[in-house]
Amino acid sequence: MTPIQRFKNLIQIDKKDIYQIILYSILAGVISLSLPLGIQSIVNFLQAGKISTSWVVLVTIVVIGVAMVGILRIMQYRIIEDLQQKIFVRSSFEFAYRFPKIKFNKLYNYSPPELANRFFDTLTVQKGFSKLLLDISGAALQIFFGIILLSLYHSFFIFFGIILLILLYFIFKVNFNQGLKTSLEESNYKYKVAHWLQEIARNHLSFKNERLFDFSLDKNDALVNEYISHRESHFEILRKQFIQLTGFKVLITAGLLIIGGILVLNQQMNIGQFVAAEIIILTIITAVEKLFSGLELFYDVLTSLEKIGKVVDMEIETCDTNKNYQIGNEDIFLETENLSYKFPDGETEVLKNINIRIAPKDKILITGENGSGKTTLLRLLSRLLEPANGTVFINNNNYNKYSIDDYRSHIGVITVNDKLFEGTILENISCNNPDFPINQINELMEKLKLSKYIKSLPDGLDTKVHSEGKKMNSSIIQKILLARCIISTPKILYLEEPLENVDTQSAKEIIDFLTAEDKTWTIVVVSKNDYWKQKCNKHYNLENGVIQLIK
Repeated sequence: MTPIQRFKNLIQIDKKDIYQIILYSILAGVISLSLPLGIQSIVNFLQAGKISTSWVVLVTIVVIGVAMVGILRIMQYRIIEDLQQKIFVRSSFEFAYRFPKIKFNKLYNYSPPELANRFFDTLTVQKGFSKLLLDISGAALQIFFGIILLSLYHSFFIFFGIILLILLYFIFKVNFNQGLKTSLEESNYKYKVAHWLQEIARNHLSFKNERLFDFSLDKNDALVNEYISHRESHFEILRKQFIQLTGFKVLITAGLLIIGGILVLNQQMNIGQFVAAEIIILTIITAVEKLFSGLELFYDVLTSLEKIGKVVDMEIETCDTNKNYQIGNEDIFLETENLSYKFPDGETEVLKNINIRIAPKDKILITGENGSGKTTLLRLLSRLLEPANGTVFINNNNYNKYSIDDYRSHIGVITVNDKLFEGTILENISCNNPDFPINQINELMEKLKLSKYIKSLPDGLDTKVHSEGKKMNSSIIQKILLARCIISTPKILYLEEPLENVDTQSAKEIIDFLTAEDKTWTIVVVSKNDYWKQKCNKHYNLENGVIQLIK
């Protein structure tokens, strides 16, 4: 989708509001450009040398016209404010909805936090789009109506107006593609600089080392130089446009003044008409300035829409709610058949012909060296990834027959990438779900050896958690993540290194709790903790993507 198509879509969504804004602009434009006619008549009355009732009426009409234009502008501002709020809300929910559902292979070559920064382009779209609607549409209408009004004084102004419009189109057409291209290139490096600063902030302790510190500045310098270079290229296009604008203004001013002067000298216009024409000419010149100053803003809006579109265009997982197969209250029996997987940029398969059976209440341990495919297998089973070849069967049916959301609602997953989010401890565990009463949560805290820690906090479960659990012990983080995973009593637990940072004794007690006979869930765990071997009834080992049953 091109930036122009994105801009058209933005207009299409709120077309009723935009039509209303344009209607008010037309009314304001008509009233504004009728004012010179009133002023022309006022000048004619003044030439008579006396104050008349007609003069008072005309002055009153002109004042009312100015007030009406102001009222129409206020009404436009109200609609614009609503549009800005709609743009912000839609964009925020678009990002919030899409990030968890973007397909893994589409997100593979990107940094999600860097992509999330694109949300800030929403602010540019908010302000830019509203300014374009108010100022640019108003300026375009002023030029159009101004030329029509001038043509009423003499037919020659029609010819001059046509030339004027052709020149405007030519200036826009010649510079548009190059201006948009340089704006996009400038924006790309702006985000590269922002992402590198994000990397420095994320690794600020490492960059205290003098060698790394110098490297961070050198890399920042290289990125900033690229940004300045592309920014300068974009400025050259803008400068070219403003040079053309200056010439254009000179042409308009000289042409219209000369034409108006000749018509007055030839007695084809009177002084009042000439004064009114000059007011219209000044209005047109001001409108042309607004039009061209808005071009830079137009580039910025199109560039921002393209940046936001980078996230919006990413393919997301589809959830077919019409699928007939639902897990419901059934136990889950899983079986894989020749399951294989290859990463998007990989040449070889990291998993090859995986065939395993997972029965209800099984406790399965998966081991293997780093890079053997353990994490990938766990994510395939939990449907965080889709296999390259082979399939997974759920209760003897192809897993594609089941809604992906329905399946995920019956499982609990912990990956090594999971972090705590900013909020309270209670929010991190229950996500404010009212179905989990506080006594159930307190009981879970006891089982996961969190009660002592929670009691030591002045605010208990309402204690605020920093993003990623900063300032919190890593073992506490793992316990809270485990609590979030099991609080809904899922049918299957997929656990990747769930207790690696927990002390040995506490880890044993938690494993005993998870694998107790009264627990109905199935467990598939990836861990180096040898105690799992004692508690699991099946043990698979992965080596170079090939699986082997140990017991």
